[in-house]
Amino acid sequence: MDTRLLYILAVVITTISGGYYYYSGKSNKLDADTAHNMTQAADDIQVLQTDDRGALNLRAQIDHAEQNAQDKTSKLINMTVTTYHEDRIDSTFNAKEGRGFDDNSKVILSGDVQAVKKGQFGEMVLTTEELTIYRDSRRLETKHQVDVDAPNGKFVSQGLQADLNQGQYEFFNIRGKYAPR
Repeated sequence: MDTRLLYILAVVITTISGGYYYYSGKSNKLDADTAHNMTQAADDIQVLQTDDRGALNLRAQIDHAEQNAQDKTSKLINMTVTTYHEDRIDSTFNAKEGRGFDDNSKVILSGDVQAVKKGQFGEMVLTTEELTIYRDSRRLETKHQVDVDAPNGKFVSQGLQADLNQGQYEFFNIRGKYAPR
């Protein structure tokens, strides 16, 4: 046999085999329209987020995450999130669990939640069982008891509303000492 004939025979066999495998598996292919219903999961996640100029915005460590692309929700287990403002640490959030809604624009942290806000006069540490964070507007709120350890005192509040952009915190039914140390 001549080399040219062997080459043509190989191409014909390859084309027939490829066509067979392509058409025989067609009914078993994943429908692309249903792929958005899938839930993705990952372990030991490290996230770095920057703004349009390349400045660091957020750093997160999450032990386990599940995201549902269809309803735009997520579940986060054992998380530490650090936010940055003008390339400096602005605040840190720790929680055993977080549930995200609307592509994580609203996140509800629960289970030994600790939020640390760096300020001009030191750190303010907020500890509670549940804290809702609105990422885009940089607001926090809870109706649960909040233990506050600030540079100028310690107190307990029954609820909190905060605007991190303005540095304004509204506490409710405060008990404790609020005096310079």
